[in-house]
Amino acid sequence: MAEASQIKPVRAVQKAALPPGWLPLGHDTPAVMGVLNVTPDSFSDGGKFLEPAHAIAQAERMIADGADIIDVGAESTRPYGGRQPVSADDEINRLRPVLKQVAALRTPVSIDTMKSAVARFALEAGAAIVNDVWGLQRDSEMVRVVADFSAPVVAMHNRDAVDPAIDIMQDISDFFARTLDIADRAGIAPEKIVLDPGIGFGKTPDQSMTALARLAELHRFGCPLLVGASRKRFINSVIASEPHQRIGGSLAAHLVAARNGAAIIRAHDVAETVQALRVHAAIEGRQ
Repeated sequence: MAEASQIKPVRAVQKAALPPGWLPLGHDTPAVMGVLNVTPDSFSDGGKFLEPAHAIAQAERMIADGADIIDVGAESTRPYGGRQPVSADDEINRLRPVLKQVAALRTPVSIDTMKSAVARFALEAGAAIVNDVWGLQRDSEMVRVVADFSAPVVAMHNRDAVDPAIDIMQDISDFFARTLDIADRAGIAPEKIVLDPGIGFGKTPDQSMTALARLAELHRFGCPLLVGASRKRFINSVIASEPHQRIGGSLAAHLVAARNGAAIIRAHDVAETVQALRVHAAIEGRQ
């Protein structure tokens, strides 16, 4: 397998657009992916949307606020540690009363999971996109599920442990090179792949900010980029804050990501994010 430094972009572009059919046309700002956690222990909103009626109402609210994708997750990945792993059956049982009804709202749904069995269930229930927080590298069957359904996939960079000594951009690049090689061997079309640098996952706060600041370097892979900095702990390293107090920091990070060419922003606070991105784009357009 080629080293990351030898990987050629799959498309000769500076900034990859979202593949046709992912979203309604006409966006002049990054698409917004709204976070819907049907979990009891997510770091920011655990338990708020565990009840199906609350989850569906939240999906409706985010769509009304301008969300282009609803990202449904039934296992907390808790990027700072302390997560309680759950079985695939547990995830599916949490999704079963929610997923079909959210998909019926006619906004694309992504399934946030690291398990192939959960991804398969979700795609069969109406989800359109797989959001794999281990970039096709943790569950060996995940790539086959994605290929079988010809589904778009968000492949996120992750690490089992934080290492402050590493060059985080090199680590991300090496990881994405492996992901793209795995996808290519399974016959997944390059235009089906979105890459996510995994802000907060297996990274120090400084490394998370470095990944945001140097996001544009990842365009060389030729894939659209997704950034999810919403309410992440690196904000607390700049100014002390609890997750619900980090809207300002989240918006700042996401505007940096937009300027650096992110195609999708994953956020808890959809209305505020949509407004910030549109105002940012309007001001940029005056230059």
